[in-house]
Amino acid sequence: MIQQYPSRLLERAVHEFSQLPGIGRKTALRLVLHLLRQDAEDVMQFTDAVSQMKQEVKFCRVCHNISDQEVCPICSDERRDASTICVVENIQDVMAVENTQQFSGLYHVLGGLISPMDGIGPGDLEIESLVNRVEEGDVKEVILALSSTMEGDTTNFYIFRKLASFDVKISIIARGIAVGNELEYTDEVTLGRSILNRTPFDGK
Repeated sequence: MIQQYPSRLLERAVHEFSQLPGIGRKTALRLVLHLLRQDAEDVMQFTDAVSQMKQEVKFCRVCHNISDQEVCPICSDERRDASTICVVENIQDVMAVENTQQFSGLYHVLGGLISPMDGIGPGDLEIESLVNRVEEGDVKEVILALSSTMEGDTTNFYIFRKLASFDVKISIIARGIAVGNELEYTDEVTLGRSILNRTPFDGK
């Protein structure tokens, strides 16, 4: 049954909200009606925050994490261990690992995983920039902290092969995380232990 809207503007707003991940049209309608009940100033603050984020947010030129500056606060923090890089799929994974408070190194955000079925190859990810960071010679260990999925394992193996010629330790987080699980949905204790108990990665 097609939902009838009393206002074309309301319908347009509902349509736009329903494009967000996990938001159906019923939830979108509820959110839009909530905004309609708010003061105009509050709604302006909401729209300004989203607009400013889209226009001004940057990606760190070192690790590709989201940042307000050219270099993110983690990469620019001299207290972090710059000799250890934790490779993750996305920005949510950086936040997940940081919440464990068990890692003091730097990160490298790939921006996805190798997935031929989805048309995503190595060239679509930030793998070459990772190789360049290792090539500079200051990195002693690369921790592969990718999801325990076929795509994650494929990406792990590809990165291992790309870094095999360098004098760098390559390790993988312990499989305390169930196969098929994504990092961002793993509880902090399990994820923290998986990082602490990481094991050497031999490419198998």
